[in-house]
Amino acid sequence: MQHSIVSHTRTQQAIALEDKYGAHNYHPLPVVLDRGQGVYVWDVEGKRYYDFLSAYSAVNQGHCHPRLVKAMQEQAAEITLTSRAFYNSKLGSYAEYVCRTFGYEKMLPMNTGAEAVETAIKMARRWGYKKKGIARDQAKIIVCEGNFHGRTITIISASTDPDSNTDFGPYTPGFVTIPYNDIPALEKALEDPTVCAFLVEPIQGEAGVFVPDEDYLGTAIKLCKAKNVLFMADEVQTGIARTGKLLASCHSHGCDCTSGTCRNGEYSHKPDVVILGKAVSGGMYPVSLVLANDAVMEVFTPGSHGSTFGGNPMAARLAMEALEIVKDEKLAENAERLGRLFRAEMQKLVEEFPYVKLVRGKGLLNAVIIEPRKAADGSPKTAWELCLLLRDNGLLAKPTHGDIIRFAPPLVITEEQLMECCRIIALSVRQFA
Repeated sequence: MQHSIVSHTRTQQAIALEDKYGAHNYHPLPVVLDRGQGVYVWDVEGKRYYDFLSAYSAVNQGHCHPRLVKAMQEQAAEITLTSRAFYNSKLGSYAEYVCRTFGYEKMLPMNTGAEAVETAIKMARRWGYKKKGIARDQAKIIVCEGNFHGRTITIISASTDPDSNTDFGPYTPGFVTIPYNDIPALEKALEDPTVCAFLVEPIQGEAGVFVPDEDYLGTAIKLCKAKNVLFMADEVQTGIARTGKLLASCHSHGCDCTSGTCRNGEYSHKPDVVILGKAVSGGMYPVSLVLANDAVMEVFTPGSHGSTFGGNPMAARLAMEALEIVKDEKLAENAERLGRLFRAEMQKLVEEFPYVKLVRGKGLLNAVIIEPRKAADGSPKTAWELCLLLRDNGLLAKPTHGDIIRFAPPLVITEEQLMECCRIIALSVRQFA
């Protein structure tokens, strides 16, 4: 018996199947992707697009990088999973590699960004009790309005986004919320002796690429150290060269890490904890980790935390290769240079079109703010409609918060490709008029 939707295009069929059998917890742009290579993706009809979302910065190294494909194939033929019940031949080398790369003494491997954030929260609370002397179950963690750290119950308990946390209570206690980019508010919150940590994104990605003042992170780190509070940088989206440095937090102390090796270890005023995910594996496999020095990480003891898949041989092998690609191909340097060029081109649109209100970002993590309005026939003209025009013209991006379009291409993009994309964006903006 023929399926009732066989007469539809492959795009319609794929969308219909997902809508019927999949939970409706996303609102995807109506395009069905089938394959990718470098900065390009192709839909099931064979149309090619520039990918300007990069799986929320997970594919910084580009889609299906041949070195990562080769590493995955080789490792899959050897061994993929042992669990942490035993040692494996890749984890030790991986741990040494990331600690040396980012300038920390210890790492703890996990799988997803949310798991890594949960790990950091657990670590901070236990450090508060065992090292700072906070009374049991009284530790607090400062977070910022507009944050996005993940989707678990505990993490959404720290969120101010109603889409993330409505009707999911009761919520986990122990969070103090302050405005982002507000040093006086942080100073006031740090007066509480039961605060054990400040968890913050160096740039708020999901909030619309909100870049704080140049001195915000550096000042915040110093204030936390003065109060014996852990500064925890959530670099799941901003890390791995996305903002023009290996870590976005390195902008706060001038670390020269465009070569692909961070000099964090040389600075006293650096984050106590760094949380990484997404592009750690180049989008090939879920890999995340938490970095800290011994004095913090040693609060974990056997049995106090774990993960079946965390630190598996496949993850370790891919992560090392993915980070080597960042170094070898100078992706941080490329992101810094092309990010400045992209913002300059977008600024021209801001000056020409009144409904293009603002461009902001660092490296190749950028956003353009579109003023919502109505067409002559009364239909809405929002960032969503502009993203549909971009799709039609061969570029994929996604709106957030209604009026913001995030632009984050793979870091392997060339200047020639970037300029072609700027022309596509300009064309789409003109059509949007």
